[in-house]
Amino acid sequence: MNDRGKLLNKYVSDYVVFDLETTGINTNYDDVIEISAVKVAGGQVIDEFSTLVNPGRHIPDMASSVNGIYDNMVAGAPDFETALGDFLQFVGDSILVGHNIASFDMKFIWRDAEKYWGLIIENDYIDTLKLARVCLPKRKGYKLVDLAEHYGISPEGAHRALNDCRMNQQVFERLSKEIAASSEGASELQKCPKCGNILLKRSGRFGEFWGCTSYPDCRFTMNA
Repeated sequence: MNDRGKLLNKYVSDYVVFDLETTGINTNYDDVIEISAVKVAGGQVIDEFSTLVNPGRHIPDMASSVNGIYDNMVAGAPDFETALGDFLQFVGDSILVGHNIASFDMKFIWRDAEKYWGLIIENDYIDTLKLARVCLPKRKGYKLVDLAEHYGISPEGAHRALNDCRMNQQVFERLSKEIAASSEGASELQKCPKCGNILLKRSGRFGEFWGCTSYPDCRFTMNA
């Protein structure tokens, strides 16, 4: 059996950034009500995909209050089996990018692809939430809208899937510059040989060095 894709800690110039809106935050029992994606080649947007989804049940008021999606809006929308099939065709073998997807969005994709077709999703993926926590360690907030405002990107239309994709695509490109600056232009963040977490270049009393981002749990360092 093939394995699921792996979480990557790097920048790539060709990718698909995606986002889901759902009936709630339980990745075991809630359902997708919107799925959108933006395809990028060479760091430039080349295509978009978006559809509402009929979950076959009432959308809770709490979810609607966040994303503005109501039962009447999805009444004529496809079910998620159809929408997910179209999404996977749009994505192909691209690397997936999203905000908090490691803990949330990927779980819906994995769950339902297996449920509908017994399919294991092999696409590798990059979580911009994890990257932002490493690249911007002094920030207090790491929500997508917080990062957008940090980079001067308009957060207008947040919490609708396609708007979030467009916003996050710009955030990911800005984070790529943070990665390059931290890794002397390298596209991939270096990993700690002791704990496997990410190393970033820091300045200390005796000059620059590579330090583990899981400090103080891991105190590995090496000369820059």
